[in-house]
Amino acid sequence: MKKILVITTGGTISMKASKSGIIPSLNGREILELIPQIKNIADLTLHEFSNIPSPMMTPQMMFELSKYISKVIDDYDGIVVTHGTDTVEETAYMLFITLQTLKPVILTAAMRSNEESGLDGPRNLLNAIRVASNKKSIDRGVVLAINDEIFSAREVYKSSTNLTNAFEAPHYGILGIIDADDVIYYRRSEFRYKYEVENLEYKVELIKLYSGVGRKFIDCSIAAGTKGIVIEAFGRGNVNPEIKAGILDAIKLGIPVIITSRVPTGRVLGIYAYEGGAKQLEEAGAIMAGDLNGNKARLKLMVLLGKKITVEQINNSFLVEKG
Repeated sequence: MKKILVITTGGTISMKASKSGIIPSLNGREILELIPQIKNIADLTLHEFSNIPSPMMTPQMMFELSKYISKVIDDYDGIVVTHGTDTVEETAYMLFITLQTLKPVILTAAMRSNEESGLDGPRNLLNAIRVASNKKSIDRGVVLAINDEIFSAREVYKSSTNLTNAFEAPHYGILGIIDADDVIYYRRSEFRYKYEVENLEYKVELIKLYSGVGRKFIDCSIAAGTKGIVIEAFGRGNVNPEIKAGILDAIKLGIPVIITSRVPTGRVLGIYAYEGGAKQLEEAGAIMAGDLNGNKARLKLMVLLGKKITVEQINNSFLVEKG
């Protein structure tokens, strides 16, 4: 029987209704007690890392979780992390890029609290433990197991505020499924990269563009001492002339500027050459992030800046996102 460490962090999977609304209520042991059959699947150890709603999760906490897993992973065959759905894709991606292990690290979550009919948390946790215990899960990268599906942490994002099938990986699709009799994989993710880092650089801003947006958010970021900026641009990575001017000023100050898109699917690419087009930005030194979304590009930049590397090296590290 495989030795699996279950790490609880909070989220809806730990919540129940109160007079004021849905709040964190169950501790890790109480969550495991919802699924008595799991004792027949793996030899489980429990670690309560936190018990917070996932909007309270921070990059610092994500990195501390990564360091904790790195410290204990040799004692286990796999790790399962329970998490809230709002930021689970970010925590999963932080683990994806900072953990060096080939052992299974599986995140899971729930969309329904423990007093709603048809609650999904116990099933998702049971399935995550099955995935972590399966020998086919070795060297798959950090994954999210939810709603009977398995996703790469690099590729997945939350696509619904309320449905139990709230996660998707457009263009890529699922890695596999958790069926009644087995864990079945269809493919491996082509995006497999890891960075060894002792510290993160937390002063990285994410700015989402909208029609008529000015450069004030870039200027405020620079004035506040930002070390990096991620721009969720229009379409293929295009901006208006005023934003372009702000980006160029940041680049002149040595601040790396990463360009992603506010569009959920597709790659940014320097093909438009009008004033503010992505081709102009790339030629001026902005870094294209392929189809990596803004949230994950921000975390990656935090990790890369924590390595104290040059802007050119940061650019080279983002080339992998082009596929």
